[in-house]
Amino acid sequence: MKTNELTGPPLAVAWFIWGLGALFYLAGFFQRVAPAVMTRELMRDFNISASGLGHLSGLYFYAYVAMQIPTGILADTLGPRKLLTAGCLVAGMGTLLFALSQQFFWAGLGRFLIGGSVAVAFVGLLKLSSSWFPKKIYAFVAGNALSIGLIGAVTAGPPLRFLMDTFYWRQVISVTGAMTLLLGALIWFIVRDWPQEKGYPGFTQKIPLPAVLSVAGIRHGLFTVLTYRNTWLLFVIPGGIVGCILTFSGLWGVPYLISHHSLSPVRAASLSSVLLVAWALGAPFFGWVSDRMGKRKPLYIAGSTVVALGWALILFQENLSFSQLVMAFFVTGFCSGCMIVSFAFVAESVPASLSGTVSGLTNMGVMMGPMLLQPIVGRILDSNWTGQMVNGVRVYSLDAYEYGFIPMIAWVFLSVLLLFFTKETHCRQMT
Repeated sequence: MKTNELTGPPLAVAWFIWGLGALFYLAGFFQRVAPAVMTRELMRDFNISASGLGHLSGLYFYAYVAMQIPTGILADTLGPRKLLTAGCLVAGMGTLLFALSQQFFWAGLGRFLIGGSVAVAFVGLLKLSSSWFPKKIYAFVAGNALSIGLIGAVTAGPPLRFLMDTFYWRQVISVTGAMTLLLGALIWFIVRDWPQEKGYPGFTQKIPLPAVLSVAGIRHGLFTVLTYRNTWLLFVIPGGIVGCILTFSGLWGVPYLISHHSLSPVRAASLSSVLLVAWALGAPFFGWVSDRMGKRKPLYIAGSTVVALGWALILFQENLSFSQLVMAFFVTGFCSGCMIVSFAFVAESVPASLSGTVSGLTNMGVMMGPMLLQPIVGRILDSNWTGQMVNGVRVYSLDAYEYGFIPMIAWVFLSVLLLFFTKETHCRQMT
């Protein structure tokens, strides 16, 4: 059967199959930020300091980043159904271990297992997207995945805090662990890697999985994707965009806005959250427009240029009014959604059989941004601290923040520059 004769499955069925994988991605985002609203409970129950709490939360990210290359390889060799099922089962068990542990070591192990297992969610979801949806809307579907993930982050904010004010935190987290285990069972019994496995025609020919999972085959696939220029460039580029938005909104933005824009903590937190909401709206928009244009590079350059200029305005313009800040944050966050184009762009740049491997590498680059920038900014702030403290907490000068933000702005401008060296795919899969 020729590819142009393949009509594909009903879109309602495709969205349902995809939606089960997307729920796991939502759960991963929820787990990523959940400790932020239970700091008092965790420090009390495990008798740890702020440093210990940071380490406990950070174990998620260490495992997440470390798993990206193996995840991409496993997606290509095992398929998304097995990968997502295994991820849900390990994540569920890790969540229960974290919730029920009485000792710091076991709680830390639980967080480590959660981070390593939910790391498979996005790449597995991209593999489902490529097989269950027509190629012309691939970037749009990927953009919706990011939006659903950010819903998980929002759920781990006020809604989780409300539940924890009513129930003990261990009970709440235990329920999320049980729900993740149930989701794994649903994925195993319902999801299939290809529409053809459920009796539907496919949008593309089914690519058979390797009969044997060999080390030599894995090494060959990894080395193959590294021979393509776009693989290297799109490893670095999205890290600058995501690194800025998560370093600011996830750590340093609120104290900066409180100290140097005289905002209340509530207004500062609300303003910072504008970035995430706008990002969630921008991702599917940029994916849809890129698919409609039939090009990846021009739109990505335009979006990232606005992002770079927006961050320059936010970080180094001291006299913005609150309404101007809101507008700058929304536009910058919305245009940050252009980074979702990376996954369609890079998947089209290599053979289709290696799309999981290259997507894992790209997602690793995405997470390297906040993983590196958050501590770098903190170290620069400490090195420029003047000794001022308020209520036992360090307060940093405007100069310290501006020095600290230099790596952020440098990376995002580097991202814009590197985009000019990428090779346009015209939304066509390399063969």
